Amino acid sequence: MLNSRKINYIFLFAFFVFSISSFSQSNSKFKVTLDAGHGAHDYGAIYHGHIEKNITLAIVLKVGKILESNPNIEVNYTRKTDVFIELVERSSVANRVDSNIFVSIHCNANKNTSADGCETYVMGLNKNASNLAVAKSENAVITLEKDYKQKYEGFDPNNPSSMIGLTLMQEEYLDNSISLASKIQDQFAGLNKKTRGVKQAPFMVLHKAYMPRVLIETGFISNPTEGAKLDSEEGQQEIAQAIANAIVSYKKEYFGSSSSDIIEKPSKKMSQEPVKDTPVILKTETEVEKPIAKEEPKTVTTGIIFKVQIAAVGKKLDLIPSNFKGLNNIAVTTDNGQLYKYTYGETSDYATAKKNLEEAKSKGYSSAYLIAFKDGNKISVQDALK
Repeated sequence: MLNSRKINYIFLFAFFVFSISSFSQSNSKFKVTLDAGHGAHDYGAIYHGHIEKNITLAIVLKVGKILESNPNIEVNYTRKTDVFIELVERSSVANRVDSNIFVSIHCNANKNTSADGCETYVMGLNKNASNLAVAKSENAVITLEKDYKQKYEGFDPNNPSSMIGLTLMQEEYLDNSISLASKIQDQFAGLNKKTRGVKQAPFMVLHKAYMPRVLIETGFISNPTEGAKLDSEEGQQEIAQAIANAIVSYKKEYFGSSSSDIIEKPSKKMSQEPVKDTPVILKTETEVEKPIAKEEPKTVTTGIIFKVQIAAVGKKLDLIPSNFKGLNNIAVTTDNGQLYKYTYGETSDYATAKKNLEEAKSKGYSSAYLIAFKDGNKISVQDALK
């Protein structure tokens, strides 16, 4: 028979194991921060009686409700009611909870009331005129903030490209942001909505979010037909389900799947594989370097291969160690010469791949991550390990 002291030890040990297990599970959740554009005295766009701030909040709450049904996903909100939140605070919410992704939801508008369709933006500093026009509209909200000239010193909301003078382009999360944005657009295409593609523009709300982040323009409320659909319960639920599906698809690819993940509705237009060629990222006008890199040979390696992705940028660089902080064995692929993805190392051994990742991070590529291929086709690392 066990004495009372041994029973106490067993109890304490069991409690310790349970606590560690519970703590591990609670901290393994995939964190999503949802941002409903505008709010309170910032109405956003108003057309035909449709008010952007109300539509974005309704969609965000519906997306959140869908995602919250998954016990492996933690949802955070920048606002859940009709309140005014400063742009810098919206990204700060995501940073404070160490969110895995940040999703800001908006509605588009145009004086041309026939304009329609949805588009998803990633953070960038190119000078495409139409992209800058959208960014200008969304960034204008900072003029409603107290002391905005001091808070955003050096940034002119009427000239979004002035952000170029404030910071270098935050490229470290660009590739993952494009992947998430592409999945969202794929889902919209499955709704038979006009998709205007994945684009890049300097949005202040995305600027300070230190994670993969996207801004979704769910449609044009200036278009009478599309605006009415966006302002309807059915239309909002449809959009919300599409966004939630895309988020879960992204989670599965980069963080693994579980039995409790949402079952996505089948769509003949939805790609289950990561989008490989997204011709959306444009070079800035300040880039004058002539292309001198040699592209990765178009050979197909059989079996499972791991690589370390260290950057996805708009520059084409010579593949020499001095351009990559001393790293050798650098390869590059490109999407129609507009976005260049640089990888370090190539191995079929996962342990070696992890060492390569550690080396890349020690060289300063803090956001480097592993990617995997099977017979030349990109797959998730989780699938590769299976």
